[in-house]
Amino acid sequence: MEKDKLVIKQWKEDERPREKFISKGSDSLSDAELLSIIIRSGNKEENAVELSRKILRAAGNNLNGLRKFGLEEYGKFKGMGNGKALSIMAAFELYKRMALQEEPEKNIIYSSAFAAQIIAPILKDLNHEECWVLYMNRSNTLLSREKITSGGISATVVDIKMILKSAITKLASSIILVHNHPSGSRIPGEQDKIQTGKLKAAAKICDIDMLDHIIIAGDKYFSFSDEGLM
Repeated sequence: MEKDKLVIKQWKEDERPREKFISKGSDSLSDAELLSIIIRSGNKEENAVELSRKILRAAGNNLNGLRKFGLEEYGKFKGMGNGKALSIMAAFELYKRMALQEEPEKNIIYSSAFAAQIIAPILKDLNHEECWVLYMNRSNTLLSREKITSGGISATVVDIKMILKSAITKLASSIILVHNHPSGSRIPGEQDKIQTGKLKAAAKICDIDMLDHIIIAGDKYFSFSDEGLM
C-alpha cells in the first residue's frame, strides 16, 4: 500500500508532518504537509496530506490562489467543513495583518513602490473594488490608512469631502489615493483619471498635497505619479 493511502499515524514517525515540523523545522515541510497540520484530518478515502494536495491542485498549486478560496470553494471537498476552512482562512488573515504591521521607522513613504507594498496585502486578492487613502505628515511619515469606500466588481466612487475631512482631522499634509482593480488590469480608466483630477484640485484648496494615485492589480500596480499623470 502506498504511503499516501495510509493513515498518517501509520507513517514513519519522522515523516509525519507534525513530528517532521518539530524535528526538522517548518522549512522541511511541503505546502501540502503544512496545510495538513491546519486541517488535522482528511476523510474516509484520503488522509490529511492527500486532501491538502487535492485542495492545492484546485488552487493551481499556488498559495496566492488558495488565499482567494472562501467557504463555498472549500465546501466542494469531502471532509472540509466550515471549521477546517475557517482555520485556513484565519491563517491567511493573520499573515495579511502581519504584513501590514510595519515598524514605525519603516512607515516613511519614500516611493510609489513602498506605498503600494504597504497597502497591497489588503487589496490584491479582493473580488470587489475598495478605495483607501494613506495620510502623511510633512516628513512623509504615514499617519494612518483608511478605507473610504467599498464598491462593486468594476468601480467605486471617491468621496472627496470625506477624504479631505479625514485629512484635516488627522492634520495630514499629504495624501495618496489607492484602489484596486479586481480584473487584474493595472491600467487606469477614464473615471480613475477624472476622480484623480478632482481630488487633487480639491486637496490643493485645503493646502494638502495629493502625491499619488495608485492602482493595485494583483501583484502589479500603477502609479499616476510615476507615469507623469499627477
